[in-house]
Amino acid sequence: MTNVIGNEVGLSTFVLASPFTDNDAASFDRVADMGYDLIEVCIEDPSLLSANWIAEQASRTGLAVSICGAFGPGRDISAADAETREGALHYLKTCVDFAATVGSPHVAGPMYAVTGGPPMRDEAQRVEKRSRAALGLGLVADYAAGFGVRLAIEPLNRFETDLVNTVEQGIELCGLIDRKNVGLLIDTFHMNIEEKNIGDAVRAAGDLVFHVQVSENDRGTPGSGHIPWEEFFLSLQDIGYGGPLVVESFLPTVQEIARAVSLWRPVAASMDELAIDGLAFVRSSLEPSQDWVI
Repeated sequence: MTNVIGNEVGLSTFVLASPFTDNDAASFDRVADMGYDLIEVCIEDPSLLSANWIAEQASRTGLAVSICGAFGPGRDISAADAETREGALHYLKTCVDFAATVGSPHVAGPMYAVTGGPPMRDEAQRVEKRSRAALGLGLVADYAAGFGVRLAIEPLNRFETDLVNTVEQGIELCGLIDRKNVGLLIDTFHMNIEEKNIGDAVRAAGDLVFHVQVSENDRGTPGSGHIPWEEFFLSLQDIGYGGPLVVESFLPTVQEIARAVSLWRPVAASMDELAIDGLAFVRSSLEPSQDWVI
């Protein structure tokens, strides 16, 4: 069995500042000084960020970059309204442009719909929305393919979306899109809520796993709660995952984000402590155990 040593470990900018802007150069230094390999930049407001600036800061600090999107109102590629879909398409293409410039292998996130507080819909309505999402994301994937960029689609828990909650549903959406550069972002926080068995879900996804985010069951420091981490890392090993693992949480002081992800209290003594301890935990989890067959 091959171990997963060699994976880059990253930190999400949601832990550092929100929205992340061209004024946050010091965040690159903080992430590098902590010992991370990668910074995951969320494109919350493209008008406040420059791709060239991100590339310059990454080069200066020796960090790799991953790009993810933020899917609030107006960025619903599955909307019934054509103008809204067009706006979401434009935003996603902008994220692809960022990824191409900074060297991110993908754009990641729950790009199929708006995040947070889904309304009650029947299954027929959900099927229609998934179909519209698949059509729009196919166009984005074709655009991204021209730059060698992939799309990593993230299943979310039931409190944040009603369209794609499980890895199985994510695989189904990838099948509807039917592009080789479309796969999944898996996030342990969401999987802990929705999957019967996290390891089995990872193994079912197999080579469709393009990207991984690690977060504890309460959005706190990885390793501080009850996520079945040993099983999770063993399942990544089983599928031969060699991509990044990004520590993700959210600043509870940012109302829009806190509302979207239902974060009502601090989940660590400080976000720096979460970042430092999270990195140490992930690094230790990537070390081969004496029980593994290498």
